[in-house]
Amino acid sequence: MVTPGTAAAAPGTAATTAPGTPVLRLRGLGWSVRGVPILEDVSFAVDEGEFIAFIGPNGAGKTSLFNLVSGLHPATHGTVELDGVDVTAHAVHARARLGLGRTFQTSSLWNGMTVADHVRLAAQAAAGPGASYRLWRRADRYDAQVAETLERTELGHRADTLAGALSHGEKRKLELAVLLVADPRLILLDEPMAGVSAEEVPALTELIRSVHRDSGRTVLMVEHHMDVLLGLADRVAVMHHGTLLALDAPAAVMADATVQQAYLGEAL
Repeated sequence: MVTPGTAAAAPGTAATTAPGTPVLRLRGLGWSVRGVPILEDVSFAVDEGEFIAFIGPNGAGKTSLFNLVSGLHPATHGTVELDGVDVTAHAVHARARLGLGRTFQTSSLWNGMTVADHVRLAAQAAAGPGASYRLWRRADRYDAQVAETLERTELGHRADTLAGALSHGEKRKLELAVLLVADPRLILLDEPMAGVSAEEVPALTELIRSVHRDSGRTVLMVEHHMDVLLGLADRVAVMHHGTLLALDAPAAVMADATVQQAYLGEAL
């Protein structure tokens, strides 16, 4: 389904955004596996520059929702719209070309590749078809872009370090650097604090805050560190048994009787 008055863009092409159009809109989104519903009737809109945090116990559907938004899993029903364009049938790479970036709970880095090469490869991929062939002739083509991104993510001093030698916190920063070099408008962060030591959490939190506020990027984040989320989020979305139970300002969500009853005895 496409919103009246909006045309669906071809996969891999930039969308033209009408003023006031949400960056992301979900309409009745759902996903079933062998007839068993995993997500049901999830609908909400995200405005430009918003930070929305997703909470809920394991199995509530948070990562499944991110998988549907990013195109990793096909929706069983409902639609996903980016900038008013129906991308429900678009592949992962096509959504990435429209400005969507995503990190995962577990690291997808190559331990034997340097920090700088990870970011350079991401910059090359973002440059589009044909960049792979051109890069071997001009290896320095992305040097300035890579250096700027590494400094921004506090990894400039680790440029020549193998990813396998990084701490968990530094690996999370590298995953952010890989995303940022592609200049996404909408970023999905799936438990970025997972595996990160308590000492590294504050610095990583400030980096995420900077990505959101200083760059004006729209961020959706799943996280179990409530103190981290409440200091970052404009709104908090509560997932419960595959449905969206609440979506409101942090204080309102924490005070919501329905949320409290649903999570009585369960850790948010």
